[in-house]
Amino acid sequence: MGLRFDTRESDSRWIDTVWTCTSEQVAEMTSVATACWGLVFHERDGQAYAGITGPETKTGTAPVPEDASFVGIEFAVGTSLRPVPPSLLVDGGVELEADRGAFRLDGVQWATPSPDDAEALVERLVRAGVLIRDPLVAHIRLGHCPEVTARTVERRFRAATGLAQGAVRQIERARAAARLLAGGLPVAGVVSRLEYFDEPHLARALRRYVGRTARQLRAGAGGAIGLDLNHPSTS
Repeated sequence: MGLRFDTRESDSRWIDTVWTCTSEQVAEMTSVATACWGLVFHERDGQAYAGITGPETKTGTAPVPEDASFVGIEFAVGTSLRPVPPSLLVDGGVELEADRGAFRLDGVQWATPSPDDAEALVERLVRAGVLIRDPLVAHIRLGHCPEVTARTVERRFRAATGLAQGAVRQIERARAAARLLAGGLPVAGVVSRLEYFDEPHLARALRRYVGRTARQLRAGAGGAIGLDLNHPSTS
């Protein structure tokens, strides 16, 4: 029992992943740092809920509604909501007004998406100007070197994400490490593959960003965790 995830990639440049989750006999979970913000929808006892989740810079413990079904959209780094500055979402979030089948964002009512409707909702938000993205950040994420100063790059990156580039890299690397360890890759292999300095360096990153030790991840121990460890890492 715990959290049961199903995560898929998206062909939308605005979306990182789309996920569903059900909670069974679990009251809390270990939250995991993430560089992405998201929209999350769930129902419990016939009541609908919706919210914006922000990037998380560290691990923690979060309550979980029992016997709830969730649908989540994690947005690509560099994508942001025009009405809500990214800096206001870091280590936080916003509850949205919701009713069965609909939620309210930027003063407009939108249909609550199913997992298969996520891309259609995002396209509508883009057309309405609610979702925006910084093309400079998108180019950086693809490995391009823009013809602007490093200070300009960092300023634009922070404005678009609420985070420094270094923080995003560390968070993404720790999440990738957790998935690789859960998949059975030895600690030494994870250190080498993800270019950690040594095993203690990896251990510190896991403790700070994932809330698990390498041994716990390999054994599937430690209780419910807010990360789909079965979703393949792209790192």
